[in-house]
Amino acid sequence: MKKTFIPHISTTTGIAAAQVERTLTLLNEGATIPFIARYRKEATGNLDEVQIARIKSEQEKFEKLEQRKETILHAIEEQGKLTGELKQAIQNTFDPVELEDLYLPFKQKRKTKAATARENGLEPLAKIIMAQRERDIEGRAQAFVKGNITSVEEALQGARDIIAEWINENKKARVIIRQLFERQAVITAKLVKGREEEAQKYTDYFSYEEKLNRIKSHRLLAIRRGEKEGFLRVSIRPPEEYALERLERYFVRNDVSGDVTLAIKDSYKRLLAPSIETEFAASSKEQADEEAIRVFAGNLKQLLLTAPLGEKRILAIDPGFRTGCKVVCLDAQGKLLHNDTIYPHPPQSQEAQAMKKINTLVQQYKVEAIAIGNGTAGRETENLIRRIRFHDEVQVFIVNEAGASIYSASQEAREEFPEYDVTVRGAVSIGRRLMDPLAELVKIDPKSIGVGQYQHDVDQKKLKEALDRVVESCVNLVGVDVNTASKYLLKYVSGLGPQLAQNIVDYRDEHGAFRSREELKNVPRMGEKAFEQCAGFLRIRNGINPLDNSAVHPESYHIVEQMASDAGLPVPELIGNKEAIEKLDLTRYVNDKTGMATLNDIKRELLKPGLDPRKKAKIFEFAKGIHKITDLEVGMVLPGIITNITNFGAFVDIGVKQDGLVHISNLADEYISNPADYVQLNQHVQVKVIGIDVERKRINLSMKEV
Repeated sequence: MKKTFIPHISTTTGIAAAQVERTLTLLNEGATIPFIARYRKEATGNLDEVQIARIKSEQEKFEKLEQRKETILHAIEEQGKLTGELKQAIQNTFDPVELEDLYLPFKQKRKTKAATARENGLEPLAKIIMAQRERDIEGRAQAFVKGNITSVEEALQGARDIIAEWINENKKARVIIRQLFERQAVITAKLVKGREEEAQKYTDYFSYEEKLNRIKSHRLLAIRRGEKEGFLRVSIRPPEEYALERLERYFVRNDVSGDVTLAIKDSYKRLLAPSIETEFAASSKEQADEEAIRVFAGNLKQLLLTAPLGEKRILAIDPGFRTGCKVVCLDAQGKLLHNDTIYPHPPQSQEAQAMKKINTLVQQYKVEAIAIGNGTAGRETENLIRRIRFHDEVQVFIVNEAGASIYSASQEAREEFPEYDVTVRGAVSIGRRLMDPLAELVKIDPKSIGVGQYQHDVDQKKLKEALDRVVESCVNLVGVDVNTASKYLLKYVSGLGPQLAQNIVDYRDEHGAFRSREELKNVPRMGEKAFEQCAGFLRIRNGINPLDNSAVHPESYHIVEQMASDAGLPVPELIGNKEAIEKLDLTRYVNDKTGMATLNDIKRELLKPGLDPRKKAKIFEFAKGIHKITDLEVGMVLPGIITNITNFGAFVDIGVKQDGLVHISNLADEYISNPADYVQLNQHVQVKVIGIDVERKRINLSMKEV
């Protein structure tokens, strides 16, 4: 680890250098972000997962920068142009843009106008003009009219081409124009002629302009998508007169002939502006990507932490019209017991038979809850189910089925249910989502879950890294029952990964349920480091040691044993004993490795061992008689579920197969800068219909004064 990184990472992140260094040491030793955040609070100074991830990201950026520096130094040295001053400037910069500016004059180029002019011997003339001391430039240029140069104007033009290149490669000039772009650049979008019909969804951007430093990420991504699809022509430029005035102020001293001014204009239009525009197009897209990824990651986290119903016997329905509704019955662990198909809707309309079959299955399999997918025929199926009079109380839930079809056709689903078709697998997924959304959703590519904003337009590598980090964070926050978890869930546990997850499942299948965390060490390839990283996040119910079903790490068991001894109780009797735990003086257990942060975590865990941080699932019902967009009227107040959150508002399912939008301005009477601070995914809300566009399938909603 290069120590030179640390002060810069500290400055960039606003985290103390000592914390950065200790965190990087842990990361470089193979510790995962969830493990460091949970079990190494003393070392990091109580940094959270977001801060640790930021440190890791900055380290990766600096490592890439170091590699680029080495490449550049080698390239310049090969040209024999690497001076001591230049080498020091390159080694001392931590700004990728400044580094490329330093390299630009030495970069191998295609044959340019300036290169041709140099071949024709015009560089001395360019130097004379740039010095701005000679009054008779045309007279001096006459001496260069020879060989390929046939006139004074040709000589002057060639000299100006060389000056234009100098200006473009001048570090100060690039800083001047870059600063102007930062403050004044305007992004402009115009319709490509002849594409009006195809580009209807981009009508807002047919003639659009906005300052680049003010444009919202979703608008920029929409414009860039329109450009990529060939519907929009996009440019980013500050006012040209400002740029030329600033360059002239820097370069022009006594430009009697006007050649320097002409070269400045040519350099800006032909070289500088396009180059800096490319930079800002990339950097603004990168910022928009980061914002979109941040929104997606926030939504995904909320979705993964959706309230579970828990271990209940479930009847799940994947609704449909023509092909019928696929019905499955699952036991409390999610095992498939039975599958069937009913046809209550047109064209078959076997309503009575369907209701009878559902009632029979509920009694036969002692069903405690019914899960209905919210896709096609979802509302109609819900209405049917709610009309059935069950012998015992049965809870009915609508389940967001986004991505279920992706899962049902996946390799994972084929491995799990090789003898069943996609419809059965889809229904099983819907039922299991109700029981434990996290355990089921980890099997699906997060991009297919449908809570993103322009997720297909952003940097896919960064998106995958961010979403994987969210999944890992959620899985480790909740903890995993090692005796029931699938390999898909286990692979996200700190320190495991796909191979160790598979090894755990194989060991479990061969030897039966794990009785202790210590037994995990018998799993093939489970080394000391992997055990250290994963043990605290794996739960073992009804095992030999009750602490194995808690978030207390095995490395701290001796502390709990000492606490129990001091309380005069065996460990099992200390767990959950509020009176005894509150009497403990935690300062007695502080040592070189364990501080108050870890001891407070242990205390909280002893008070409520293995507590699931997620809330409990709540029943929700849509408004009766409202099934399609044409049933809506302006002014209606309806119950809804928030299905997606963006920077510009929240989408709400009100049961009409088309989500409505609550624009950020209609979320509350007060000012809201970020919708995610005000609403949550799957939140049950009341909304008022304030606009309906049937043709464009748009519903405008408000949560104000409801």
